[in-house]
Amino acid sequence: MENHRIEKLNQTFKDYALEETFDQLMLLGYKNMAFSTSFGQEDQVISDIIFKKKYPIKVFTLDTGRLFEETYKVFAATQQKYGKKISTYFPDTHAVEELVSNKGVYSFYDSVENRKECCTIRKVNPLQKALKGVDLWITGLRASQSTARNEIKLFGYDNAFGLPKFNPLAHWDLPMVENYLEKNQVPQNILHKRGFVSIGCAPCTRAVKEGEDIRSGRWWWEESKKECGLHLNPKF
Repeated sequence: MENHRIEKLNQTFKDYALEETFDQLMLLGYKNMAFSTSFGQEDQVISDIIFKKKYPIKVFTLDTGRLFEETYKVFAATQQKYGKKISTYFPDTHAVEELVSNKGVYSFYDSVENRKECCTIRKVNPLQKALKGVDLWITGLRASQSTARNEIKLFGYDNAFGLPKFNPLAHWDLPMVENYLEKNQVPQNILHKRGFVSIGCAPCTRAVKEGEDIRSGRWWWEESKKECGLHLNPKF
């Protein structure tokens, strides 16, 4: 039943322009929509639309405690530009204390298991709290971000969190994102100009070299398919 509904939504929305997708979204009857932002370029496009059009969508972010200073500056600039609330979720203090005390500050470099443990504590668990009571999760995922995401559609269903997912930029490419941000003078992370395309925690993100996959700068020391656990479902 859910798959049929998702397929119908993708068919209905396939020819809409970006702002039209949000206008039509308001007619679907969702009561508690939420958008998760990490202040990356894609997320800034979506925040700009939500805030300017004053859509009844909760905007939230996850503060892992290990973000770049430049990311916090985008956070502040976004709040200043739009004058809107961005709910912030932190990891459980006791869990972080236990992790760092027992395994050290950089345990995530030692193994994939340790890295996933850190991501779970700092990102996945806070996300579960943020999505409590939400009936539609909005993200900035794009199909061309990596080979792991190339099947992303406008609508999907996330089995891990048990939620329908709306990915309004699913079919956008990076130049489209950059053009929108420049045209609308949306705050951007200065690190994007320094080769950082996908920006996460500071110890786990590096600039991308020419010709590399745009997600290759995340957890660059690992060779396996890399996701932090927020978007693991192949149906997206």
